[in-house]
Amino acid sequence: MAKKQSTPPVSSLAGKVLSGAKKPTASDAKKLAASVLSQDEKKGQKK
Repeated sequence: MAKKQSTPPVSSLAGKVLSGAKKPTASDAKKLAASVLSQDEKKGQKK
């Protein structure tokens, strides 16, 4: 099974935010969160 990966634009956005080169907007935060959640193979935390 192939591992899920972020798209190049999302990876670029994450790099800019983490380096401080870009202050994330609410839309940026939603894109980054959606990318992380879409890659969650365990679908949430274990209880």
